[in-house]
Amino acid sequence: MPCTAFGKPDLTTFCRLDELGLVAVGQRLELNRATIECRVAEADPWCRKCGAEGKARDTVIRRLAHEPFGHRPTVLMVRVRRYRCDHCRSTWRQDTTAAARPRAKISRTGLTWALQGVVLDHLTVTRVAAGLGVSWSAANAAVLAEGRQRLIDDSGRFDGVRVIGVDEHVWRHTRRGDKYVTVIIDLTPVRYKTGPSRLLDMIEGRSKAVFKRWLADQPRAWRDGIEVVAMDGFTGFKTAATEELPKATAVMDPFHVVRLAGDALDVCRRRVQQHLHGRRGRKNDPLYKARRTLHTGAGLLTDRQRDRLNVLFAVEDHVEVEATWGIYQRMIAAYREPDRKIGKMAMQAVIDSLASGVPPPLIELGKLGRTLKHRAADVLAFFDRPGTSNGPTEAINGRLEHLRGSALGFRNLTNYIARSLLEAGGFRPLVHPQTR
Repeated sequence: MPCTAFGKPDLTTFCRLDELGLVAVGQRLELNRATIECRVAEADPWCRKCGAEGKARDTVIRRLAHEPFGHRPTVLMVRVRRYRCDHCRSTWRQDTTAAARPRAKISRTGLTWALQGVVLDHLTVTRVAAGLGVSWSAANAAVLAEGRQRLIDDSGRFDGVRVIGVDEHVWRHTRRGDKYVTVIIDLTPVRYKTGPSRLLDMIEGRSKAVFKRWLADQPRAWRDGIEVVAMDGFTGFKTAATEELPKATAVMDPFHVVRLAGDALDVCRRRVQQHLHGRRGRKNDPLYKARRTLHTGAGLLTDRQRDRLNVLFAVEDHVEVEATWGIYQRMIAAYREPDRKIGKMAMQAVIDSLASGVPPPLIELGKLGRTLKHRAADVLAFFDRPGTSNGPTEAINGRLEHLRGSALGFRNLTNYIARSLLEAGGFRPLVHPQTR
């Protein structure tokens, strides 16, 4: 008695050949490969030139790499019928463009599987090539071409962008120095809590001219729609945004502001260490032992850590470190304050105290105060626009670092930019299997 919950096995449907206009007629399973013999579902006997009905002449075999099923790469052995017209003496083949592009070696379903593997599952091109049973170069060229056509060159990719982040990124380390790119991130989904951030574009170099030129190349309507630009302390990005996006508000995100204070604390600690001992810190030196504890927020200190700091600051020679540490903690407390207005007032008080006159021995706080005074508007703008931070930009930079590690490095910048846009471009809705 047949089971009503199951239908008759159909290799054509199971392998999704009906989506390619093919019908399965046979299969051969080998240890490392599966081959499915197919034919074109629709006959094509009508002459392309005169429209007369032609006669079947013979068949040719077209082999296409298909999406794998199980651990075996799958190959489609498509029998394509050729016709001949007795009226105009022309010949033609059955149309297989539904299965693959002309002269392509990978089926359209195989390309979708490969693109989904790179974009969604973060597979390497080597793994994709092994799954398709093709060479690395063939898989890489196919994935980049498909990704550029369906995703990167999408005309609506920049639509709806209101908040952007900009940062620099090292894409290659060489003996002559690091090579940098400037990354532009769409922070709009994070700002309005509609999704994760995504990589908008990547351009070679890191300077005001590079970012300014990229902004100038964008449509005027798009630039006028940008509300906020999140960035680090690099003045070049700030100047470029001011000149090309006069209506946008520049925001210096908390990560980089606190990092400036943390760097000042480290430099002060090392300077005092050198002054007292004439050498770098060693494991038994109090300043060196407390280097990590000094960077811990006051509210997160354990009793043991608090006692260690009390002993450290009890030494009169460490007063400069204590003063710098106090400013560092005040800045952290301002950002952690739940009430934005109170937090903004606390940060304003820190900036005013550093700008009103710092004792000459506190060299690091003097330098920090000049920086904060110069960028005070950008630092305080964060408190008026909650959720605007360059933190997601740093997260995407981390994903790109992972991409470089998986690929064992890149030498071609064009290839790296394309792979980065596929990796972090936020194209999940376009290739998710539920929407195909």
